[in-house]
Amino acid sequence: MKNRSKIKRNRPRLYVFRSNKHIYAQVIDDVKNTTITSSSSICNSLKAELNSTATCKTAAIVGKDIGNKLNNKGIKTIVFDRGNKIYHGRIKALAEAARREGIEF
Repeated sequence: MKNRSKIKRNRPRLYVFRSNKHIYAQVIDDVKNTTITSSSSICNSLKAELNSTATCKTAAIVGKDIGNKLNNKGIKTIVFDRGNKIYHGRIKALAEAARREGIEF
């Protein structure tokens, strides 16, 4: 179960998972227990833009894509959930790209 303080805010949660080869991001509504939107380095829509999947540039492209999807759904404020990963490298690149799209967290 996620921290109660995050759930009480009634804001969607951007969960980021990083593997050695790929990065995955999904926006979850913890109140309704549903996934609002998701994006990853294995999405067919992003494969044309990606040269390699394990780089900060790839993470930034995924962050930009998730930011655009959230803007299209009218969501501006979220909670960023990086799991147990430090805020550095690909995690940071994804978060900053989402912020550049106007997402606040």
